[in-house]
Amino acid sequence: MISLTDKNFRENLFPFTHTRHAADIRIGILTIKEKWELLLGQKVYLEETTSTTLIPASIIPTLANYKTIIETAKKNDFLVESEHIKIISFPWHIFQLNDYALRQDYLLLTQNKTSAFINDTVKVLGAANIFVHDKALLNHCILNATTGPIYIDEHAQIMEGSIIRGPFYLGQNSVVKMGAKIYGATTIGPNCVVGGEIKNSVIFGNTNKAHDGYLGDSVVGEWCNLGAGTSNSNVKNTGGNIGYMLEQDTQAIYAGNKGGLLMADYSRAAINTAFNTGTVVGVSCNVFGNNMPAKYIDNFTWGNEQYLFDKVIVDIDNWKKMKGKQITNTEIDLLKKLYDNTN
Repeated sequence: MISLTDKNFRENLFPFTHTRHAADIRIGILTIKEKWELLLGQKVYLEETTSTTLIPASIIPTLANYKTIIETAKKNDFLVESEHIKIISFPWHIFQLNDYALRQDYLLLTQNKTSAFINDTVKVLGAANIFVHDKALLNHCILNATTGPIYIDEHAQIMEGSIIRGPFYLGQNSVVKMGAKIYGATTIGPNCVVGGEIKNSVIFGNTNKAHDGYLGDSVVGEWCNLGAGTSNSNVKNTGGNIGYMLEQDTQAIYAGNKGGLLMADYSRAAINTAFNTGTVVGVSCNVFGNNMPAKYIDNFTWGNEQYLFDKVIVDIDNWKKMKGKQITNTEIDLLKKLYDNTN
């Protein structure tokens, strides 16, 4: 039995670990925890220590490396990043390592499986690298898997005129709207609606980027909404190194010369919002205004003011109802603790 821990690095993965264990971060097709459970064929625990092997949840498990990870953990040794060992040390690694994770998850999930028939209205390149669930719906779109595998999950839909290059994953019940342009390596989690132009980005799930606008080299959490025309910059005009602040008034950590938006759960941006390179948006923020948003927006920010907690809960519940869900007591308790620690 194994357990996954994030105790020694949780703060390095803000803003996404404000509201989830690092094992519940989605990268590639599956979350880290889901990868382990599929590889082992058994339940995996979080932070348990009794009679379990404790493994850092930042390591991406694959068919090729998971036994090595377990053996190393049993010896209490440390793994270092290599060709076959990839570690999510900071949140921008989610989009930087997504190409690797998509390819590895595709191999894991398509073992001994055959793709459903793809109808003749769909233009296909690299058919051997495409898996489509038999309950997915695709019409008059282009799928190019010569650049990486494409996995279309159950009840997912790709509307007419969309153009997709792999590696790419479209989650259960998610929709790609008409005329979308999506470049790999991109992950769209379950219950999302996406449109416009997307490149090398990860959307965890239950989130809308439904209209025109650019999302590139970015990670967006759950229950977020990007208004029509919203775009992010992912490269400086100087071509220089891009820094991210993971907490208010802390020193920036540099991520390379490509880096877009990191948006935590329950946050929303008004129409035509323009995000700068290296922008971090905290949990449950409502981003709007006439000026370009700050590069660090703290949890529970409403424009330039504090988001009142009662309104936070009402607004989240309103958005969840649009997808047939409602906010839970567990979510409310977690958000209240975070709110008290933020304000």
